[in-house]
Amino acid sequence: MKKQNVAVLGATGAVGEEILNMLVERAFPLGELRLLASPRSAGQKKVVDGKEYVIEAVSEDSFENIDIAFFCAGGSVSEKYAKHAVKAGAVVIDNTSAFRLKPDIPLVVPEVNGEDILKHQGIIANPNCSTTIMAVALAPIHKKAQIKRVVVSTYQAVSGAGFAGMQELEQQVRDYVADKPMEANVLPVASGEKHYPIAFNAIPQIDVFEEGDYTKEEWKMIKETQKIFNEPLRITATTVRLPIMRSHCESINVETELPLSPEECKELLRQAPGIEVLDEVAEQQYPMPIFTSGKDPVYVGRIRKDFSVKNGINLWVVGDQIRKGAALNAIQIAEFLTQNLG
Repeated sequence: MKKQNVAVLGATGAVGEEILNMLVERAFPLGELRLLASPRSAGQKKVVDGKEYVIEAVSEDSFENIDIAFFCAGGSVSEKYAKHAVKAGAVVIDNTSAFRLKPDIPLVVPEVNGEDILKHQGIIANPNCSTTIMAVALAPIHKKAQIKRVVVSTYQAVSGAGFAGMQELEQQVRDYVADKPMEANVLPVASGEKHYPIAFNAIPQIDVFEEGDYTKEEWKMIKETQKIFNEPLRITATTVRLPIMRSHCESINVETELPLSPEECKELLRQAPGIEVLDEVAEQQYPMPIFTSGKDPVYVGRIRKDFSVKNGINLWVVGDQIRKGAALNAIQIAEFLTQNLG
């Protein structure tokens, strides 16, 4: 397999670091590796697969001779530099919201719509982490029984807000135990005027409020899922931040056109790529963040009939949003490109 020259923009962030780890873990055919970040991070050193790299400040000329560029440094950065990467001949796999809903840019979860990768014109968008986790679980059900409506409530880890969210939770716990006031500067929105402690709390707001008093995160799940499935699926979402370090949880209620028993649903999901079914209620076995963090699959459990509608199924879905929700999905897109384009 031909080696690929790779750039990672945002190499010092949580997703960028995970991408670097997974390139090594999955033995991606790496040629040159270029680590890019903001000027304030330039000059830092990072070891990848035993080799030391110096992080470079990103510029318009950073993508010469690069085949694949992973972008995970924020939407405004992607909007500024993606065109320069494409002009230089690279394929951009963008992990921000900058291009996800652009009609001419594929939004891809490989297990669901991998064929869309080949429709790219230089940029491929990686979905929002919560969207990706949900889409993997919904795809086999939709293919078999035709989904009519989805009601999803998420319980999302603080790592979705980056290192700052994780550090603040840890500090708040320490302060609480020491009987000190808990300072809050990150959640629900770092740039907002009001912040709440996340330790021992649940915050029903992820990102800013938009149309209909839905948050931006909730609209992402709705609109991105519709684009990935290429259908106007009826979806409503409520997204909540919990004091979990890593791995997002989702309670998903699915109404289908065709009947689907819990047993049939379990078997469908067991056979589906990227999914592990963990559903033995007699043994109290079901997915939880403490067990799924750092792992690749999307875990599904608590699969049971919804008795309030004719054809309804309830699912409890948990996935490491830094891995499958972000880095792994991006790497899978790159692997598909490499395997199909040489």
